[in-house]
Amino acid sequence: MFDGHVKTLLDAAVSLVNTLTDGSRQGRPYTAPSGDDLARAVHEALPLASARTAVESRHAAYLTDAAQEMRAVFDAVAGGRTDQAAERVNALLRTSGARPQLDRVDGEPWQVHFHGAEDTLAVGWTAGCATALALALGSDLAGRLGVCTAPQCDRVYIDNSRNAVRHFCSDPCRSRVKAAAFRARRAARG
Repeated sequence: MFDGHVKTLLDAAVSLVNTLTDGSRQGRPYTAPSGDDLARAVHEALPLASARTAVESRHAAYLTDAAQEMRAVFDAVAGGRTDQAAERVNALLRTSGARPQLDRVDGEPWQVHFHGAEDTLAVGWTAGCATALALALGSDLAGRLGVCTAPQCDRVYIDNSRNAVRHFCSDPCRSRVKAAAFRARRAARG
């Protein structure tokens, strides 16, 4: 499975896509935040949000564009179009200038980061998320990138299950599908 740092970056990609892209969520239409709400939504979508200063609106706009591209990656993988997903990830890697380097974080061991120390918050997160998606696509874990299969839900997820059997973005979506199947069986019986 994914190591801790890559998992954090993939979780960030999922959070950004699910927060910053329109569509449907758990059976209802979903409209991504905009205007004054956008920067706060990005702040809350990123890991360790409480330890970070407020997200600037230009960074929120950049990450919204990146989230649209990341959504296209998840959609392509779910549709069996891995080549298209790889092309999108490569474009994200190029535009963000992703490059591995070791950085020291106070009180912690050296860590591999995929952005420069001078990069903006938006470029840094885009580079990290794009690299994590590249690592998934470039391995046998590409199938772990998923789009919810529940009706009226298009939120994305990373399948961390042992047997790669996840089909839903959340427990509520799984419950909705199970309840609908139960009702259909009951109605068919009579």
